[in-house]
Amino acid sequence: MSSNPVAETVASLMPRAKAELTELVAFRSVADFEQFPRSESEGAANWIVDALTADGFTDVALLDTPDGTQSVYGYLPGPEGAKTVLLYAHYDVQPPLDEAGWTTPPFELTERDGRWYGRGAADCKGGLIMHLLALRALKANGGVPVHVKVIAEGSEEQGTGGLERYAEAHPELLSADTIVIGDTGNFRVGLPTATTTLRGMTMLRVQVDTLAGNLHSGQFGGAAPDALAALIRLLDSLRAEDGSTTVDGLTADARWEGLEYGEEQFRSDAKVLDGVGLIGDGTVADRLWARPAVTVIGIDCPPVVGATPSVQSSARAQISLRVPPGVDAAEATKLLTAHLETHAPWGARVSIEHVGQGQPFRADTTSPAYQAMADAMAVAYPGETMQYAGQGGSIPLCNTLAGLYPEAEILLIGLSEPEAQIHAVNESVSPGELERLSVAEALFLNNYAAN
Repeated sequence: MSSNPVAETVASLMPRAKAELTELVAFRSVADFEQFPRSESEGAANWIVDALTADGFTDVALLDTPDGTQSVYGYLPGPEGAKTVLLYAHYDVQPPLDEAGWTTPPFELTERDGRWYGRGAADCKGGLIMHLLALRALKANGGVPVHVKVIAEGSEEQGTGGLERYAEAHPELLSADTIVIGDTGNFRVGLPTATTTLRGMTMLRVQVDTLAGNLHSGQFGGAAPDALAALIRLLDSLRAEDGSTTVDGLTADARWEGLEYGEEQFRSDAKVLDGVGLIGDGTVADRLWARPAVTVIGIDCPPVVGATPSVQSSARAQISLRVPPGVDAAEATKLLTAHLETHAPWGARVSIEHVGQGQPFRADTTSPAYQAMADAMAVAYPGETMQYAGQGGSIPLCNTLAGLYPEAEILLIGLSEPEAQIHAVNESVSPGELERLSVAEALFLNNYAAN
């Protein structure tokens, strides 16, 4: 990184950033209060309140959102007449999954091989630290040239829509000229990337019932309808032979125009085992960023250990469907629901519970803010040009903000590059990326204020 005062300041602040991220990662802030204590999320939220207050934010507040979680808001006034920029991150995290599968404890930030490991290190507690680093660097070099609003969400990973509904009920709160969403990532480490599209998401639980109760498989197996087998066949109906998603009535042949994702690079990033093929057709970018994708993310069934020779009377699965820009998530939910209701074998009874939903998003890359960010990225990443890419994940708040503030420019950057392995075991963040992106965000705010 070329030497400049902002970059030098950020570099000097990195030890503090690591200490703060260590404290924040220690909170088991999963917004599933049936499985994780609410006190952990509340502790993380209060940590952010204290951090914003210490950094001079006014009007710092805990917002009780309609889904029963809390978001944290803070306002940092800038010069009179300046533009307003909203900085977003979320402090809730995915469950750690198999804690035994982590090389080091998931809620203890651990440095290993040049990366910092811990749940939320990249997604997205690190994003909050990135915002703080950028603002501190500006304060040390002439001051923050814009009014800044920070919003840290408490339930993004659950997709329950708490902050979206709160924003709709209080539309003045998050209004801004430009919004920086710090929850995506570079295409690869060292390649500055703005995410310009997000797939939306619908999530539901499907239950299959076939019997009044479990039966002995020796006495009844072969004629009694097995609910687990019915569920397996139902879930299989969601994929074509090549693995492509097949939901009746849902278009799945769109093409991506933009940065391409080489198949060998994807295989390496995704850690696909030798000899195992990729699923779907079209380019990798088509499959990731332009087409729907269904994933079975959980099944309730007897574990192998302790299983009995029984025909199952009931079985349940949780399904995630990612939907690309141009597809209405509500319509996709209806189509998925209808598909499941009509494809159950043997007349099995199907009941469906809708868990969460978020719309896809497409940014306007012609806006002045994108040029300001591109110029900032060129300094933070010498010799590189900012690229545009899609992201398969969802950030439901984006569409809400775009609807509430149609004149606002929305940019998506962040720390979740492929090596970060977000949502998986051994999630990590590159401290080099944290440093460079903090510099880029600080320089962006300067550039944007000068436009």
